[in-house]
Amino acid sequence: MEVLIIASQLILSLAILVVLHEFGHYIPAKLFKIRVEKFYLFFDPWFSLFKRKIGETEWGIGWLPLGGYVKIAGMVDESMDKEQLAKPPQPWEFRSKPAWQRLIVMVGGVTVNFILALLIYAMILFVWGKQYYTVKSAEKYGMAVSYPELKQYGLEDGDIPLKVGNKKVDNLKDIFKFVVLEGERIVTVDRAGEQVEIKLPENFDQIVLKNEYSELYTLRFPTVVAKVSDDSNAEKAGLKSGDSIVSVNATPINYFNELQSALKENKKKTIELGVVRSGQLTQLNVKVDSTGFIGFQPQGYDYFNIPYATEKFGFFESFPAGISLGVETLGSYVKSMGLVFTKEGAKQIGGFGSMSKIFAPQWDWRIFWNATAFLSIILAFMNILPIPALDGGHVVFLLYEIVTGKEAPQKVLEYAQYVGFFLLIGLMLYANGNDIVRYFFGK
Repeated sequence: MEVLIIASQLILSLAILVVLHEFGHYIPAKLFKIRVEKFYLFFDPWFSLFKRKIGETEWGIGWLPLGGYVKIAGMVDESMDKEQLAKPPQPWEFRSKPAWQRLIVMVGGVTVNFILALLIYAMILFVWGKQYYTVKSAEKYGMAVSYPELKQYGLEDGDIPLKVGNKKVDNLKDIFKFVVLEGERIVTVDRAGEQVEIKLPENFDQIVLKNEYSELYTLRFPTVVAKVSDDSNAEKAGLKSGDSIVSVNATPINYFNELQSALKENKKKTIELGVVRSGQLTQLNVKVDSTGFIGFQPQGYDYFNIPYATEKFGFFESFPAGISLGVETLGSYVKSMGLVFTKEGAKQIGGFGSMSKIFAPQWDWRIFWNATAFLSIILAFMNILPIPALDGGHVVFLLYEIVTGKEAPQKVLEYAQYVGFFLLIGLMLYANGNDIVRYFFGK
């Protein structure tokens, strides 16, 4: 059931973003009197789930949920309609319009996605405010080191981060930003009442990319079972909602991160799980799967009353705050993209499986809209990259035309489209292949 909920959220989010992105192309095209022959949510090779002709445009829903498209008359696009392009240009075709109009049509989708993200962020701040965990949040149980290998550099579970460089920690998420994106390497923590200064390695970025986490520390909490997955190893062993897990193979387990480490160390093995149920200690024999999971969902921060701060915004205040949050998110994403062009970074590229992780296993509108805004930022940025077949590739050729006064040869556009198409297919296969490898082999 959880998988269906997450998949539904992902599909709905992508459907919203794709439709609005394509409207970003469609609306200026119609304003400039360019004929739009097709408008499709998802791709429709061989057949479509739904289609209807309204005026000069065929509206439809494809069966392949990898995006969507508008087919603009007289444009070299995914359809590679050479028959139409071989005919003399018509007044209602894309190629007949001035370069500046064509440029507006091409950047329309990216513009809509970026503006949409800013509006969503603004409304999230207006409705829910800005919720974040602070140093006060860590006072109850301390924090856990996200990367076990970092403990060799002086980090310890139970630390409470106070400063990164000379910057005081307020929002705990700032720790990762200060260290990874801004290059700070000195972290000051409260350790059992004493302030300790830790120097992180210069190659910290590479260490981060070896892991799926995106934080230096995470808040820790005891392990109480919220829900046991159907037909899981945990269910077969008799684990129940409300159980507290206190040991693995007779080794005490105080916090959930300790349980995670113990499970990873015992992949494909049967372990003895110490469980407190209704005040009584019982032992369960549970098999750990190849990815280090047994199949249950733990109670989260709210269950343990871990406090968080909330910054409220009025309706008009939410717009500049939303713009600031959107720009900051874009900036962080662009900076993090630089890490992708490394050996370890390439391994962390993910497809739909990775995208699904930003949605909650239960329907939560705040998480849904926050994830949708983030995906909208990604969609805008990725589409404006100067890669043939993407909007950014078309923009490059149009800027060339505007600067030189000469159109790029038709054959060049066609070959560029082919190259871009195969690059994107290759990247998609690689990204989703990474997801499959991580799922089955835990790498």
